[in-house]
Amino acid sequence: MQSAPDLAGDSPALAVETSAEFALSTPAFSPLYQQIKGLILNSLRAGEWKPGEAIPSEMDLAARFRVSQGTVRKAVDELASENLLLRRQGRGTFVATHAEQQVQFRFLKLAPDSGTRGSEGPAQRDIIECKRGRASADVARALALRAGDTVLQLKRVLSFGGTPIILEDIWLPAAPFKGLTAERLANYQGPMYALFETEFNVRMVRAEEKIRAIPASNLHEELLKVKRGMPLLSVERTAYTYRDEPMELRRGYYRTESHHYHNTLG
Repeated sequence: MQSAPDLAGDSPALAVETSAEFALSTPAFSPLYQQIKGLILNSLRAGEWKPGEAIPSEMDLAARFRVSQGTVRKAVDELASENLLLRRQGRGTFVATHAEQQVQFRFLKLAPDSGTRGSEGPAQRDIIECKRGRASADVARALALRAGDTVLQLKRVLSFGGTPIILEDIWLPAAPFKGLTAERLANYQGPMYALFETEFNVRMVRAEEKIRAIPASNLHEELLKVKRGMPLLSVERTAYTYRDEPMELRRGYYRTESHHYHNTLG
């Protein structure tokens, strides 16, 4: 059996928490702080600390893993830069949650031409439908399911200042979201991903997107109040959990007369 990685450099191998998953995701030749980052990430995956909860101090983590505080700090800094942890001055470090103002717009890249993302206040959400169905081949492929598996399909419109701006089609694997209804979605006041965290223990931590321009269809004309054929921005997003499991496929159709897609690179 493969031994645990030696996290203390030249000292004997330490009895630290590890797993086959860690061994596969973090090569033995990785820098020490990367190995500590992998162990902290494993604890997040295992639910040792829930979204919004404080993690142990750098001193406690250094003692737990028998490394320096500087090594722990570098690992925590990377997790914070990836929006997985959140530092609060004078209070400690917390597991990031989509309920936090600075995190809840992380995956929404549409910003108003005047102002910043989120400056318009919360979107007004209109749930058009929420139903169970069978996954088509493309939806099953995106969610790592089998064609015909049960999925939950949502359709909603997001409006800002009373103007419909985004139409979204969302597919979720049915099993993790048992009990999710249109009424539950409509009554929840926070972001949808925060609802997934608190009530279904599903945490979206990263996403991949495909973007293209498309002409508005009859459905877009009806729900987004645009002329048929008008250019829309089509954004297809697959969101993943800590374990890199695809847990949501979302296809959004954006009006861009008063908004633009904004992303920061590097």
